[in-house]
Amino acid sequence: MTSFAAQERQALVDALLAAGPQAPTLCEGWTAHDLAAHLVVRERRPDASPGLILPLFAGYTERVRRSYLERPFEELVELVRTGPPRLSAFALPGVDARTNLGEHFVHCEDVRRAAPTWQARDLPNDLQEALWGVLGGMTRIALRRSKDPVRLVRPDGAEISWGPAGQPVRLHGEPAELLLHAYNRTAVAQVRIEGDDAAVARFRALKMGL
Repeated sequence: MTSFAAQERQALVDALLAAGPQAPTLCEGWTAHDLAAHLVVRERRPDASPGLILPLFAGYTERVRRSYLERPFEELVELVRTGPPRLSAFALPGVDARTNLGEHFVHCEDVRRAAPTWQARDLPNDLQEALWGVLGGMTRIALRRSKDPVRLVRPDGAEISWGPAGQPVRLHGEPAELLLHAYNRTAVAQVRIEGDDAAVARFRALKMGL
C-alpha cells in the first residue's frame, strides 16, 4: 500500500513540474528550482543536514544547496521523485513515511499556493487524519514562542492543546490548514482564530514553525 508520504511526494513533483523552475514559492526568496535543490540536499547530503536545524551550520548547507542549482531543474525533480538513495537515513524502513508526509505536503502547497489563482485541494479524510497526527507531533515546538495557551480545533471538535492554563487562543480549521499555519504559512492557511483580542494579537505576531 502506498504511504501518504509517497502520495504527497508525487503531488509535490507534479506541482513543481507544472509550475516550472522560475515559479515563485512561499519559501521567501526561493523559486521552484531553489526548492527542488533543497529537497534533494535534504535527502541525499547528510553532511549538510545539521544546517537545516542549527544556525551554526546553515551557511555550509546553503552553499551545498546552491551548488545543486547548477543542475537542470528536471534532473532535480527526478531525484525528488525517485526518493532517497539506498544508504540515506530516509531510506530506512518506515522513516520516509514518518518524516516526509508533513515536509512533502507543506512544500507542495508552497508551490501551489504561490500562484495567484490557487485553490485548496479536496483532501480525503484519511489523509487529513494522517496530517493531524503530524500536527500533534510538532505542536510543542511550533507553538513554543506563544505566551498564551493555544487550542487547535478541527471541524469534528477534536482538539490539540498546548500551553498553560487560562483562556486559550483557538485556531479552527481542517488538519491540513492547521498544519500549514504551524509551519508559518499563515498568510495562506485557511484558519479562523478566536480568543481575547490582546491574546489573538500576540499570537498573530508570533513566528510559527520549527
